[in-house]
Amino acid sequence: MSGFVDLHCHLLPGVDDGAQTLEDSLEMARALVDLGFSTVAPSPHARPEYAPVELAKARLGELREALAAAAIPLTLAANAENYFLEDRFLENLGTAAARTLGAGAYVLVEAPYTSPVPALTEIIFRAKLKGVTALIAHPERCFEFERKGRAAEAVNAGALLQLDVGSLVGKYGAGAKKLARAFLDEGLYAVGATDLHGPNAARDWLGKALAELKSRAGEQAYVAMLRDSPAALLRGETLELNDG
Repeated sequence: MSGFVDLHCHLLPGVDDGAQTLEDSLEMARALVDLGFSTVAPSPHARPEYAPVELAKARLGELREALAAAAIPLTLAANAENYFLEDRFLENLGTAAARTLGAGAYVLVEAPYTSPVPALTEIIFRAKLKGVTALIAHPERCFEFERKGRAAEAVNAGALLQLDVGSLVGKYGAGAKKLARAFLDEGLYAVGATDLHGPNAARDWLGKALAELKSRAGEQAYVAMLRDSPAALLRGETLELNDG
């Protein structure tokens, strides 16, 4: 696994608000490969309004075949973007119904964008009791983490934070940009990810975002956040913040 590893990407066609067609998926995959990625764990939304797990799994298999046929060197792994407030999220952890990342020791989960999650640290703790560590997607874009010190509380409770790299260059507005840069400066992020939803101008904005991350974090942290740490999470290995 020599290239970057993306643990948050809506690459599967026709299952959520990401890629709509197989050609979308292939064009996104080409962009990711061009930018240095060799492994992606596509993260379809695990919510009732989107495709069921059976369809997502089928599309994952179809996309693997399509990538091979198109000679696009991108390896795919299992994943889903869960939701903290989904009724069955905690209930499913530790069972066959859980939609976890890679080897299953971590789960990608997002908070709502505009409402609080008062039970955040309790949910993180309860997931830990089931042997699963929460990897929180784009905290800089979520209302709960606008509260001073809340991101550090989540990390102290045992969660890992995932930077949406586009936030660093203002893709999601000034507020997310400010928080992303602050959390990065504080060393709170374990990994970076693209949260890529479509092929339009992907090379351009994502290239700029990756360059900004490298400039701000430095080469060592840049490689750790985009390659070494996400690869370790896929394998289910314990990750200490700021490893590498």
